[in-house]
Amino acid sequence: MQVEGSMSVGFVLTDGYALMSLAAAVEPLRAANHLAGKTLYHCRFYSVSGGFGASTSGGGFDTAPLAQATSDVLDLAFVVAGGNPMLYEDATLVRELRRLGQRGVKLGGISGGSAILAKAGLMAGRRFTVHWTHIDPLIEYAADLLIERALYVIDRDRYTCAGGVAAMDMMGALIAREHGSAFAREVSEWFIHPRLRTADEPQLGGAGQRFDIHHPVLESAVELMTTHLADPLSPEQLAQLCGSSTRQLQRLFSTHVGRSMMVFYRDLRLAKADELLRQTSLPIVDIGMLTGFSTAAHFARCFSLKYAMPPSEKRRMARQRNA
Repeated sequence: MQVEGSMSVGFVLTDGYALMSLAAAVEPLRAANHLAGKTLYHCRFYSVSGGFGASTSGGGFDTAPLAQATSDVLDLAFVVAGGNPMLYEDATLVRELRRLGQRGVKLGGISGGSAILAKAGLMAGRRFTVHWTHIDPLIEYAADLLIERALYVIDRDRYTCAGGVAAMDMMGALIAREHGSAFAREVSEWFIHPRLRTADEPQLGGAGQRFDIHHPVLESAVELMTTHLADPLSPEQLAQLCGSSTRQLQRLFSTHVGRSMMVFYRDLRLAKADELLRQTSLPIVDIGMLTGFSTAAHFARCFSLKYAMPPSEKRRMARQRNA
């Protein structure tokens, strides 16, 4: 039974969701109830068919059928998804989410949940975010979506976050809006999480953190590479933009990275191609062009050398795993 004045929050669990993402959203609400000494948030769990909703780690929650959500008087419903939401198709889920939206229920997505909402047409005209691995595939799916590379985004009646511990930061913002910043900090500190991150903080660290690079010129070069995958820069352009000579930049890569500059650059582009093969249904020739390979043959040859199989085989294996 919902306590008067409390917020009723539903969590819609899809196959392949990560327990950490869900727990990081649910636990702050539980702690808020505990610290307030009353029920501020009433949590409910759903899946399309009901029953035990197992996460990828095996743990999970008993769920009610999603069709019941419309009669449970929810204030807010989050779709929790992991795996590859770009390939997730379930007509019943889409129908029930649209019904909730039509009834005025606020909707949210955790990790890949935002992608499912976007594919259902429920993020039109709303700013939102999603786990970084799904951003580029979503842009390719629909270029007019208002996707932000943020930890979380709250846009009127839509609440979205990148998943993982970003869900705790988003819930901190929700609690602060309802019960004040001081109480939100108290909840955060309960979990030894002394600083709630702001919405606009990046999901990924800079090049130095991601590639363990600790030289400012190298960091600048790698940042340029990651933003110029479809239109690769030449060694001379990279050096000029980094304020270095081509020879010096080549030497820095050999010394600090252990690979030549252009091999490192090619591997970055191939890693993005591999991601797009697994996350999207784009034609292979288009993926090659999006990652800076001028011909399909050149792309296939480079990809096969890197991953010991052609792009078509890598995609087939990914589809089999997700089936």
